[in-house]
Amino acid sequence: MKARPSAKRAPSTRPSVTLASARPASKKKPATKKAKYPDIRRDLERQRAAIIDEVGEVLTNRPDIAALPDVSDQASAEVDQNFSMRIREREQKLLKKIDEALERMDTATYGICERCGEDIPYKRLKARPVTTLCIECKTLEEQEEGARR
Repeated sequence: MKARPSAKRAPSTRPSVTLASARPASKKKPATKKAKYPDIRRDLERQRAAIIDEVGEVLTNRPDIAALPDVSDQASAEVDQNFSMRIREREQKLLKKIDEALERMDTATYGICERCGEDIPYKRLKARPVTTLCIECKTLEEQEEGARR
């Protein structure tokens, strides 16, 4: 091998690039992921707003059960109220899942299976936008739960 003659170089005006700065900034990635599912994001935001509006409506228009004259009417109204409360609990859990899905969109982890790390197919995300698992992993999870019972 021939040795290269050492020539003096003029100082570079470009900043030196380190390994850390050569990688794309993590802040840029969420924008690409966010733009990838704008229709799903809109659906989630609409669903979230509808749940919040409905809860506000229910809380402001609660009937006074004690004002009902008949004991059987009071009991019936109480059963209805308990049923409504169970529905509200389910909506509260769904609201939490919606918030988590929107957060995953912001951090560019939306659409990635939490178990295997593969992309979740768009059709599955469209059908169940709060999902965190692909079909294969969800099937495995359900089989494991069935085996534990």
